[in-house]
Order: sequence, then C-alpha cells, then structure tokens
Amino acid sequence: MRQKIVAGNWKMNTTADEGQKLTSEIVNMVQDEISADVQVILAPPFTHLQSVGKLIGSSKKIALAAQNVNENESGAYTGEVSAGMLQSVGVEWVIIGHSERREYFKESGEQLAKKINAALKGGLRPIFCCGEPLEVREKEEHEGHVKQQLQDSLFHLSKEQISKVVIAYEPVWAIGTGKTASAGQAQEMHKSIRRQIAEKWGEEVAGQLRILYGGSMKPDNAKELMDQPDVDGGLIGGASLKSRDFLQIIKSA
Repeated sequence: MRQKIVAGNWKMNTTADEGQKLTSEIVNMVQDEISADVQVILAPPFTHLQSVGKLIGSSKKIALAAQNVNENESGAYTGEVSAGMLQSVGVEWVIIGHSERREYFKESGEQLAKKINAALKGGLRPIFCCGEPLEVREKEEHEGHVKQQLQDSLFHLSKEQISKVVIAYEPVWAIGTGKTASAGQAQEMHKSIRRQIAEKWGEEVAGQLRILYGGSMKPDNAKELMDQPDVDGGLIGGASLKSRDFLQIIKSA
C-alpha cells in the first residue's frame, strides 16, 4: 500500500515569526494526534527554510520542502537558489512545475525537465505538478494536455529516477477559486496519469508512484478525495496556513 503524503505549500505567505508559530503548532499537533503512517511535508518560503527545519528537527513524520529550484548548480543567477543550497539547509523535497510558476514565470516543459534533473542530481525528491486550465477541461482535452506535460518533463528519466518523483495533479481551474474537482473527476485524472506512467515505465513503477491531488483540498472534502484508489494524498495551499485545518486534512489521509 502506498504511503499517503500531505504537503503544505505556503506560497508567498507568512513572515518569519508567523512561519515559526505555524510550524510549532503543526509539529506539536502531528506529534500528539497523528499515529497513522502519513508523510507530512512543509514547503515554506525560502526565507523560512532554516528556522522551519530546526523546528521540524528529527521528526520522522514531517519533512522540509522548497517551493522552487534553479536548474543550474551555481553561477551568476541573481535571486535564484540551487539544489545544493537547499540540501545544505536540510531540504529533502522540492515542488517543481507548479501552475503559478508555469503561468507567471513562463516555465516551459523543457526548463522543468532541467529542474527535475538538477533536483535529482542534488539529492532532492521532486513533487512535479501538472494539470489543465479551464478552457482545456471544457474542450475535454485535459488528459492529452497532462500527458504532454509528463512527456515534456519526465519521460527522459530512468526507472530509478522516476521512482523518486511524486506527481501532483492540480486542475488549474480549481486552485484558489473555491472550486474543486469532484472525487470522480480527481480519480479519473489520477488513474489516467498512472496509466501513462505504466505505459512508459511498467506496471510495477506505476503501482508504487504516488500521485497527489492539488486543487483546493480542504477539511470538508479531503477524506472523499483521498479515499479514491489512485489519490495518494494532497498538495495543500490555503488550508495549510491554518494549523487545525491542515491537521484535519492529515487525519483524513
């Protein structure tokens, strides 16, 4: 059985003090209330990584993630952060290809493939995001759209490399809008993604690979979504900024 993952993506939210307070609350709640085998991941802003990492400490249930990584190892890239830098402050995971990075910063499939390579080479585990905007969903071209994203950024990987990747399906039309894909819609796309992984790397790899849902998961819909056979957890945005809401989602896993 695949271990569930609940990852909190804080995006560009919280000051350093607010981040420490939120982390302390989450760490204590997870320690006191979670006995199930669930991997919790926190992805704060770059400025908080060290302080959040210290508060997580040696917890086996909570891991530290970054929200982005540069595809280069070092050099004259002002404002950017490399995989080596992230690993040096205790980061284990990194989010790559979030829809906001694709839209606002025009990250292409080719660039994301380089970021995947840099993360893996640097010892980080990627959470690779994919998903369709509303106009693609309305044309019923969502499966082909997501398949192209996977091909552009992941299909060059070996079996050993892809086994270190987690995929997060995010229907772009459901992020921050209050809309949520139905449990059936989420399952349909997760099953499609798993089928595409199986066609490329085989059934064993596909059966072990974890696919998270990343479209406005909240305490009131988390259980129904995560009860779907191909939904292995969630990539949580807004709800991860409220410790009790985030804990309720963890409990749903």
